[in-house]
Amino acid sequence: MKKFVIAAAVVAAVLFSGTGAEGQSKSFRLGQWVEIQNSVLKELNRSYVDSLPLDRIMRTGINAMLENLDPYTVYIPEEENENLQMMLSKTYGGIGAIIFKEKEANVVINEPYYGSPAWKNGLVCGDEIIAIDGQPTKGLEAAESSDRMKGKPGTTVKFTVKKVRTGDTVDVDILRERIHIPDVEYVGMIDDTTGYIYQSGFTDKVSDEIRTGYYKLKKQGMKRLVLDLRGNGGGLMNEAINIVSLFVPKGSLVVSSKGSDPASLREYRTSSEPVDTLIPLIILVDSGSASSSEIVAGAIQDLDRGTVMGKRTFGKGLVQTVRPVAYNGQLKVTTAKYYTPSGRCVQAIDYSHRNEDGSVGHIPDSLTHEFRTAGGRTVRDGGGITPDVEIDAPSYSRLVYSLILNGVIDRFVLQYVREHESIAPLEEFRLSDEDFESFVTFAKDMEFDYRSSAETLFDQMKEELEADGLAEGMSEELAAMEKAVKMDKESFIRLKKEEIVPFIEEELAVRYYYQEAGIKVRLRYDDQLKTALVSPLI
Repeated sequence: MKKFVIAAAVVAAVLFSGTGAEGQSKSFRLGQWVEIQNSVLKELNRSYVDSLPLDRIMRTGINAMLENLDPYTVYIPEEENENLQMMLSKTYGGIGAIIFKEKEANVVINEPYYGSPAWKNGLVCGDEIIAIDGQPTKGLEAAESSDRMKGKPGTTVKFTVKKVRTGDTVDVDILRERIHIPDVEYVGMIDDTTGYIYQSGFTDKVSDEIRTGYYKLKKQGMKRLVLDLRGNGGGLMNEAINIVSLFVPKGSLVVSSKGSDPASLREYRTSSEPVDTLIPLIILVDSGSASSSEIVAGAIQDLDRGTVMGKRTFGKGLVQTVRPVAYNGQLKVTTAKYYTPSGRCVQAIDYSHRNEDGSVGHIPDSLTHEFRTAGGRTVRDGGGITPDVEIDAPSYSRLVYSLILNGVIDRFVLQYVREHESIAPLEEFRLSDEDFESFVTFAKDMEFDYRSSAETLFDQMKEELEADGLAEGMSEELAAMEKAVKMDKESFIRLKKEEIVPFIEEELAVRYYYQEAGIKVRLRYDDQLKTALVSPLI
């Protein structure tokens, strides 16, 4: 017995000393690396052949260090704090307009926001900004032009404007305001009984916007509600909790979070009375729905409060906290993982390897775990929220992506606006065959990669064959294949007319009738939504 007590005491001493040593070792290693870094920098400053670009190499070093942790931990220096505020609240000081800018041309008003200072002062799509506070805009980069237009709310910016309709050049003084880009971009009835809310973010007070939208739709006869979170990359966790609280009983568990310390477990429950615990809910999600979107979808699913439809979500289950650091900088640092009410963590098992669209790749069930909803249904972890009803998302050709990313549609729309003072009322507006042919004529003269996916793969294969010395013996076969996959630009654009027309119509609707009109046009062609509306609810 005595030997056992002595042995136990020795083991305890080793364990306790090991814990202390580990804590000391961690602090020692940190101090060691800080000392090494300082030593390297001092030697570089003393010995390097050229003047040391300290700002650049230190920022690069900090960014590289944080990128090795996760994609969401980032350093924000003082000069970028305005960008942080934009990210957290979608607000900035300015005139409220999206601009189009090519370096050797004037700034062009592309989309004024309805009700903004730009709108109040009569700026419309197609107006050219020749000068900002006397500084000509030709030769400026788009970012520099935008920065000159922004500023402290209550200050004035002076524009010299060439009006698109009259060609007159006028001076316009605009009082900057605090511009808020709403997260709830559309609220409306899509049939006699179905209310629809499109939410694009989770910044401060968005839950109040959802509440207001709910009451508006109820007055219009809503019997079921679609909350569209497709493409919603998330934001403030408390706003996600507040949105769930609108539809579940007070005191319901919405999400929990846990950091590296097991004692850090925190549960977040609804603290206010709901507006409606019975109305049927459809939550629409896709691979772009992340973070707070996944909190809402996961809670609604786990509590069996509604039906999640669409495609599996992004898989971001990490909580970030903004901490102040030296010289008024900010560190957005991952401090915890969050868990849905059933206990699932939606974080992708490996967030560094994803599909091309950023979504979670296939995960075999053997690597995931089963959880149970409040009603006993089986759900799984492993990355994202898997919908109760999976509905295929639309797929687009390589040509459509190229037309959008290269600004071909934007440029055509600006030309169209210059040539057409108005369009038909939104409910009647459709792009005519004649207008589409005008687009074909316009696009054929633009420089962009219009190859199909098949032609791209063929070109890659041909390069590999040439590199391996095999192409010469296959010249006839390759020529025949090339003839089969190649298509001239005009023919290929006409072939993809049904894909292209909705995008042109949406952009034109925004230019003439502002942002909500674009969403109304988008809903016309939303086959995923149409399928959701006829799918059975869980």
